[in-house]
Amino acid sequence: MMFEWACCALFLIAALFYIFYLPGTLYLGPKKTRASYLRERKDAVYENLRDLNFEYRAGKVPDADYHSLKASLQDEAAALLAEIARLESQVPSAPSKARS
Repeated sequence: MMFEWACCALFLIAALFYIFYLPGTLYLGPKKTRASYLRERKDAVYENLRDLNFEYRAGKVPDADYHSLKASLQDEAAALLAEIARLESQVPSAPSKARS
């Protein structure tokens, strides 16, 4: 009986160690900038527009819903494009060197 308890305890300790152990450094992927996030969101909005058009042509979406959804997605896409353009136009200025 004592052997079974020891095996269960050892198994439990090993399982908890495996589940909760964190290595020293974790790779979380590349750093995302605001512009890259906005580009991903723009791609998602464009895909939603394509899906909406397809479903409308297939007869799955009523006219009123289609026009309201399309307008809201187009507004969001325009806002995203304006934000991306604003971010890309901001060029960080390099520090000027003083001439002696």
